[in-house]
Amino acid sequence: EVSLFCLVDGETVVPLLPAQDHKRVGDNDEGPNTGGMGAYTPLPWLPADGVQRIVDEVCVPVAKQMVAEGCPFSGLLYAGLAWGSEGPAVVEFNCRFGDPETQAVLGLLETPLGGVLNAVATGTLDQLESLVWRDGYAVTVVLAAEGYPESPVTGAPISGAAAGDEARGVRAAGVADDPEREGGLVSAGGRVLNVIAHGETLEEARAAAYAELENIDLPGGHYRSDIGLAAVEGRISIPE
Repeated sequence: EVSLFCLVDGETVVPLLPAQDHKRVGDNDEGPNTGGMGAYTPLPWLPADGVQRIVDEVCVPVAKQMVAEGCPFSGLLYAGLAWGSEGPAVVEFNCRFGDPETQAVLGLLETPLGGVLNAVATGTLDQLESLVWRDGYAVTVVLAAEGYPESPVTGAPISGAAAGDEARGVRAAGVADDPEREGGLVSAGGRVLNVIAHGETLEEARAAAYAELENIDLPGGHYRSDIGLAAVEGRISIPE
């Protein structure tokens, strides 16, 4: 599975880094599908020309066809793909940033995002300088509520994380203020928090994310322990 976000302005397409999502709720891809339990970027197993192939074979043709039909697209095009023996195959399209891949991808973007999005909005994407990316890898892991995805429990107190914890890589998702504790939070959705971490290697990024998760407690909460693990262990390969 490959997720690729592309900025699109008419026929101009600028890709971001490729990421891989983990949809199943449990380790080893077991259990029901979710909105996403974690992601990592970039993809060490993707061929060197992989992103360019996706752009050339999938995203640019879509952008050009929309122009040809009189409805040019300006915005964020998400391509969800499977990569098989013949290369990329489309699973789905969307027109927004997707969670949780966005946290990992934007965590490595050093070019100010506001200017990038402004170029799309003002029709000047073709004049945008090449995006600058931080070296290394980023991993994001979702802390989900008890019962997610079937029937998530809300109102559970969150310890070890509070509003304003962005510097620690903690991103609030389904949370609410706890009226009994100043700065305290309770769960208010299925996917409660994301923890994002960076590392020179994917293994280091994984270790940092899970180390931070150990400092957070959510009664009944759960998360996958294998985000990016198959790539670290070299268990993902591209068919020839």
